[in-house]
Amino acid sequence: MEGTNPVNKKLAAALSGGAVLVLALSGCGGGDGNEKLDAWAKQVCDAVQPQAKKIAAANAAIQKETSDSSTPAEVQKTDAQAFQDMSDAYKAIGTAVNKAGPPDVENGEKKQQDAVKELNGISSSYASLRKQVDALDTKDQAKFADGLKDIATELDKLSQSGNDALRTLEEGEVGQAMAQQESCQSASASPSVTQG
Repeated sequence: MEGTNPVNKKLAAALSGGAVLVLALSGCGGGDGNEKLDAWAKQVCDAVQPQAKKIAAANAAIQKETSDSSTPAEVQKTDAQAFQDMSDAYKAIGTAVNKAGPPDVENGEKKQQDAVKELNGISSSYASLRKQVDALDTKDQAKFADGLKDIATELDKLSQSGNDALRTLEEGEVGQAMAQQESCQSASASPSVTQG
């Protein structure tokens, strides 16, 4: 079964790049409190934490599937579920940032709207990757490996792009306020969920 294995490893590598995205949401540092901003950060961090875990678990599932000699059908099933989970998680984070309202900082509203738009876009991208995985031909090893290669390329692009608005949202005071939230600290403390 080595046909899909190297490709699948590439998929796992591309995916772990995507996990960085959520962890970007949990900046670090610390600053003097702005109560309104702290409340906003707490609301967002509390909502992000379970989603960060979900994304880490989806990553772990794909990596686990790549490490043994799985059949194309097994790989397809695992990857499709993982992409669906990631799509749901990013959508939920977008909803949480939207619900929290703009942070109490300069240009807060624009930063918030850009981040929500970006998160929803990432969610859609994972949803379309899921459709691509579902459409792969698992009966033909070579075709399946080619299809996975395309998906790995898409994933790679996805993990490269998409963090800008989130980074902007977290600059300065917002990042400091988020860093003080316990739920954000624990979200960033567990990026590598490798134990199976």
